[in-house]
Amino acid sequence: MAFRSSISAPTPLPCLFTCKSLAAKAAPPSFVSVSPQFVTSRSWYSPRAVAGYPMSLVVKSRRNASFRCFASALTPELKSTLDKVVTSSKVVLFMKGTKDFPQCGFSHTVVQILNSLNVPFEYINILENEMVRQGLKEYSSWPTFPQLYIEGEFFGGCDITVEAYKSGELQEALEKAMCS
Repeated sequence: MAFRSSISAPTPLPCLFTCKSLAAKAAPPSFVSVSPQFVTSRSWYSPRAVAGYPMSLVVKSRRNASFRCFASALTPELKSTLDKVVTSSKVVLFMKGTKDFPQCGFSHTVVQILNSLNVPFEYINILENEMVRQGLKEYSSWPTFPQLYIEGEFFGGCDITVEAYKSGELQEALEKAMCS
């Protein structure tokens, strides 16, 4: 049985390295996509490592049977961009979908809360860019979406926002932000 891999990546991503050169780099790339090709009659075969990384660091995509390694998605350029975005408006929501058409129930809940409080907010649809989605998880040290930022500071996800809304803490934070 033989295992061959070829490197492939979505267009908007910067530099990618081949599997052999990946291990030789001092700083691994922030995103590597490896499409495995198995020369076998057994379709259930699964490799123990891809590009030298253990499978625990590799995400398998169900759509096209490709493997993606995320060594670190938060590049210095992306961190700088996220710093600018979260401070560009008093309230910023990173969400799945748009505020008019949320594509997840949690994002919908946070949008409803902000709309009920008549709070103007900017939103970023994280479904449009895989690098932003993965980098933002590292940037905020928060693994899920939506992510709400008030005055450039991470406030929380859906559960925290709902609890803060119920206790009045969210209204206080938003009022303080709007008055400053």
